[in-house]
Amino acid sequence: MHPEQIASTLWHARSAAESLALLEAGADGLSTAEADARRAEFGRNVLPRPKPRGVLLVYFTQFKSPLIYLLLAAAVVSVIIGEFTDAAFVFAVLQINAVIGTIQEWKAESSAEALQALIHHQVVARRDGVNQAIDSDDLVPGDIIALESGALVPADARLLKENDVKVDESLLTGESVPVGRDAEIRLAEQTVVGDRRTMLHAGTTVLSGRAEAVVTQTGLHTEVGRIAQALAGTRTAPTPFVVRLERFTRVVGFVVIAAVAVLAAALYAKGMAVAEIFFLCVALAVSAIPEGLPVAITVALTVASARMAKRNVIVRRLPAVEGLGACTIIASDKTGTLTCNELTINRLWLPQIGNVLVHGRGYLPEGEMEIDGSAPDENAAAAIKRIATAGALANEATLRFENGQLHHFGDTVDVAFLTLAGKNALDRPTLLDRFPEIGAVPYESARRYAATFNRDGEGILAHVKGAAEKILPMCDWIDRDVMLAEADKMAADGLRVLAVAVGEVDGVMTPEAAEGRLNGLTFLGFAGLMDPLREEVPDAVDRCRRAGIAVRMVTGDHPVTALAIAKQLQLAEGPSHVVEGVALQDLQTDPAEQDLAIAGASVFARVEPVQKLDIVRSLQKQGHFVAVTGDGVNDAPALHTANIGVAMGKGGTDVARGASDLILADDNFASIVNGVEEGRIAYDNIRKVIYLLISTGAAEIVLFMLCFLFGLPLPLFAVQLLWLNLVTNGIQHVALAFEKGEPGILDQPPRPPNQPIFDRRMTEQVLLSGAFIGVVGFVFFRWGMSQGWSEFGARNALLLLMVCFENAHVFNCRSEWRSVFRLRVFSNPMLMVAVVAAQGVHLGAMFVPGLRDVLDIQPISFEGWIEVAALSVALVAVMEIFKFLRPRRRG
Repeated sequence: MHPEQIASTLWHARSAAESLALLEAGADGLSTAEADARRAEFGRNVLPRPKPRGVLLVYFTQFKSPLIYLLLAAAVVSVIIGEFTDAAFVFAVLQINAVIGTIQEWKAESSAEALQALIHHQVVARRDGVNQAIDSDDLVPGDIIALESGALVPADARLLKENDVKVDESLLTGESVPVGRDAEIRLAEQTVVGDRRTMLHAGTTVLSGRAEAVVTQTGLHTEVGRIAQALAGTRTAPTPFVVRLERFTRVVGFVVIAAVAVLAAALYAKGMAVAEIFFLCVALAVSAIPEGLPVAITVALTVASARMAKRNVIVRRLPAVEGLGACTIIASDKTGTLTCNELTINRLWLPQIGNVLVHGRGYLPEGEMEIDGSAPDENAAAAIKRIATAGALANEATLRFENGQLHHFGDTVDVAFLTLAGKNALDRPTLLDRFPEIGAVPYESARRYAATFNRDGEGILAHVKGAAEKILPMCDWIDRDVMLAEADKMAADGLRVLAVAVGEVDGVMTPEAAEGRLNGLTFLGFAGLMDPLREEVPDAVDRCRRAGIAVRMVTGDHPVTALAIAKQLQLAEGPSHVVEGVALQDLQTDPAEQDLAIAGASVFARVEPVQKLDIVRSLQKQGHFVAVTGDGVNDAPALHTANIGVAMGKGGTDVARGASDLILADDNFASIVNGVEEGRIAYDNIRKVIYLLISTGAAEIVLFMLCFLFGLPLPLFAVQLLWLNLVTNGIQHVALAFEKGEPGILDQPPRPPNQPIFDRRMTEQVLLSGAFIGVVGFVFFRWGMSQGWSEFGARNALLLLMVCFENAHVFNCRSEWRSVFRLRVFSNPMLMVAVVAAQGVHLGAMFVPGLRDVLDIQPISFEGWIEVAALSVALVAVMEIFKFLRPRRRG
């Protein structure tokens, strides 16, 4: 067969014999020569590794921003006209910004590298008629491989024969329950990945049994390979902040170019020399462009990143810090994210007693039993111990503590029964001492039950557990219809129900003999199993709801199980809120209907990895900023495509972490809400920085325009403006990034996706404060000139006044809504230090030879400094009146 034919064949729908024939493989496997030939044709069983980005490439990507382009243009103009000092200032700022961003992003890992690690190991393959260990990279379609319990599946393969094989596919499909395999069953072509019981898929794990299979797909053609291709073909969606910043900088650029062009034309018409026009235009450009904004934004995001790390949210990409705070929907995986990914018995049903709630989560053998809100009485406690004993004896798993760590191995259902035993002060080794095992009927999917035969004094006890339909006919003295109705009630709650029984038998039975001879048993009850919710998740989901963030569950698990979990979280009320993957597949030909179905659903069940991508893209198309959480291989494409991808750090795969923007170090869904809070604080702080920078920049423009209109000389030189914007103001605006969050920040809904940075509130406060500073500065400069001050003296005093205005204005910017006098002065000690430092740096520069010459300044008297500082305080009074007249009306 050609590679294209193999890739397009639906192997799960082919029989074992058909698969061998199509692959031209025999019982003796491939010869070494044939394997080499196929490897040359099909390639190695590896995933392509993209060349990692070097440090230089990461460094240069820091300059990809419209605001950076504007600054570079201003620097180039400065160089052209010989203003090298101005250019040096701008280039220094750009370097600081680039270095900080490069250090942060250099920590990122490659998703493809993690995927490669999943399928690289040794495997037993039949070559030249002999089973031999070979590197999984060398596998080719047609190889026959042998796998046993604990083996990692190295490639997609069609089962030839199997003995009680169960596979953990949770990292591929999201299914938390081990899935049985059957080499003989015939499946329809449209069977979804999670139900393809004739196949073994690369990256999954064999939990029990033995299997022989023929390799059908390798490398990129496996299901894991398809995920790798999806990762490579998806584009990371921009965060809300990046979108708003790009829009904002385009507006700034347009306004600057228009204003400079108009002014240049007017000056040229008045006969001013071209060189002088250039000087003035550069000065205006420096005034209008917030040169310190890139550094301030980077610092604000880095500060928020450090705060998130303290709350167990690790940042891989800086813009994601703010993005999480702006998301409108969190599309969460179920298994391992909302739930523990540890199958647990959380309910028992016992004859004559009824329902027993089993507390505790995961495999930790700690938790109380509860009946109708109370502890079990003596009879009920004895009945619970009987079912726990039988479940622990009819068992092949292990659960033990080693070096303070809990270790388990085997089928997760068996582990769940061992956990139940531990909660009742029982353990299997001790039970086996009392009831030595002398025979067993191992569980097989076709048999649907397991049994052990244990000595009890002179007699033999059979301990049996399995499907209710198989166990109940073995038992006496019960109404089977009533019992089955109870089992159905438990199943309707999303529980996987197993029946448990015990009874005396006359001897050890073979699996074949047991089918007809296991009877007369005593029914002990039903055990209901479920992958339980993480303890912190309900409160976290409720906090998301209060913050105006919708939560959607996206899982490969069964619809009934998903709905049961969703009901516990109040995400869904009934089946009408659940959409299955098959339904989405049927709607692919009608995108509008598919979008409608996705918009109306709260739970998506039995979805495949590619469909998770469709869900994310549909939500984005509907105007949502989507955060996706997940921990498995199957989550990686959606994590990569979402506006914000959030992976689990402890229980998640390297693939998921590599595809994400943020990582939860403690796998705690509640940490997402903490991240949302820090993201909103980061955005608010960036707004405060923008408010400070743009309003002072606007003031400088007002000042220049008024001086031009009234025929005054340049009030400030370009280098003095750079000193104001990058040094004195730069020290302060960085400190604003350390502000604490506003009260009730999580009680506000997310910002509308189309809300610009320069909204009405920002526009009003920038215009008012900018106009006040500009007008007062102009009046002060004109008054000084009228008092006979030299141009140098007036400019020197004006520069000091502008520094003082910046010192005063930074306190206005601490909150857009709350009064300065309601904010704790030392809640942000960095700001207090910054204000003193900004003023001190400027006063110090007056006394430093060389620097004061470059800045064209000189020392000023103490009395003069007091007068200028007192004048600047008027700005605080003006903005306090504004806040009083325009109180908060958000939310």
